[in-house]
Amino acid sequence: MRLHLINPNTSTGMTTRIGESASRIAAPGTRIVATQPESGPVSIEGHFDEAISAVGVTEEIAKGERDGSDAYIVACFGDPGLMAARELTRAPVLGIAEAGFHVASLISTRFSVVTTLGRTGIIAEHLLQAYGFAHHCRRIRAAEIPVLDLEDDGDAALTRVIETCRRARDEDGIGAIVLGCGGMADLRATIEEEVGIPIVEGVTAAVKLAEALVGLGLGTSKHGDLAFPRPKSFTGHFAHLSR
Repeated sequence: MRLHLINPNTSTGMTTRIGESASRIAAPGTRIVATQPESGPVSIEGHFDEAISAVGVTEEIAKGERDGSDAYIVACFGDPGLMAARELTRAPVLGIAEAGFHVASLISTRFSVVTTLGRTGIIAEHLLQAYGFAHHCRRIRAAEIPVLDLEDDGDAALTRVIETCRRARDEDGIGAIVLGCGGMADLRATIEEEVGIPIVEGVTAAVKLAEALVGLGLGTSKHGDLAFPRPKSFTGHFAHLSR
């Protein structure tokens, strides 16, 4: 199985860490290919960043289709470009927020989300509503750390995340926590050991869900709104997307 993991930002270090975390959890025989767009934001921390990064996600899907990928993961908690990516392939495409919500709902009746910045917490709230998990989530908490601090100031960032998770555990009446950033992919086990309740991390959750879908022989439906895009011309900067 070839599982194509797309980091929608252009941080090479984050792509490497996400890929390594996915490879550690993957089943024998699953090959993880971790990539990132050639152009785009170095981190994704708002609606504008997501809009720009979505184009890069679709371009990585196109590359994966040429290479014969069996499934895809969009490894940013805002799930940028997820529906557009699903239009481009019959293979399963999972966003890490959606995967994290699903897994947390299977092991607890209520969960909280711990993310990086307060403004991205609002995006997570929108996703909870869109995916139908708003009634499962008690609270969205932000550690108030920029995404790249997870790389550049890792120890301090980890401490802030753990402290925020402890407050969620003690104050929210929950059974599990969903980590709200792909850059936290390698922190799950450490945080769970410190906090003492189940910690769900979206990249690793998505790997196991993708493996299950491929194993079941299920892919993205091409009946309805996720059918392949209608052929048309694109102009200017996007002319290469014409079909």
